[in-house]
Amino acid sequence: MTREEAVKKIIFALDVKTFDEVELWAERLTGHVGMFKVGKQLFTSCGPEAVKAITKRAGEVFLDLKYHDIPNTVAMATLEAARLGAKLSNLHALGGYEMMATTMEKLHQEFPGADRPQVLAVTILTSSNEETLRGVGIELPVPEMVVKLAQLAKKAGVDGVVASPQEVELIRNACGKDFLIVTPGVRPAFASADDQKRIMTPSDAVKAGADYLVIGRPIAAHPDPVAAAKLIVEEIVNG
Repeated sequence: MTREEAVKKIIFALDVKTFDEVELWAERLTGHVGMFKVGKQLFTSCGPEAVKAITKRAGEVFLDLKYHDIPNTVAMATLEAARLGAKLSNLHALGGYEMMATTMEKLHQEFPGADRPQVLAVTILTSSNEETLRGVGIELPVPEMVVKLAQLAKKAGVDGVVASPQEVELIRNACGKDFLIVTPGVRPAFASADDQKRIMTPSDAVKAGADYLVIGRPIAAHPDPVAAAKLIVEEIVNG
């Protein structure tokens, strides 16, 4: 794998709350990461302008709002994310087949070409474990539940999933090589685990079949964020 290919696999989690910080990180890391993830805190604070600030600088955006509502509401929200310029957006697979299928149908209608924005289904959050699942009445083991949700998402026409790197190989085997897999819970060798419970190094996640790696604090908290991004690229390239 080339360094350019490795850079494109990194999605930087832009976990900030001010517009000035968005501009700072976009200027600093464009070209050193493949995409910027705009999540709930930032979007609630700054709204669509955060996405526009990144795309203005030729950065690509993963709008990570994890939609989960009635089918039409989620479908229309996903269309707005696409119109805003987000390359990726997501919804919760636990919202069910109809919610996901309706969303994909409407997205195909408005963006019929091959370059349409893509949608991911969230399986089980990487902060969750089997005790967490049992607490909400899900008795299946985490890996089995993740695969079940991934297969449901694929059946509904969703492009891929967000899942722990530890389930990447299982999903790849169950859903095929063209199913997109985006993995948070990735921690490079030089970083701490923080609050993620199901983690893996960047090189191991890519080897297992991950298409994109969501990485935040290991870059943002590093004394030299650009150097940290380069170290991650080296980990991916050198395996």
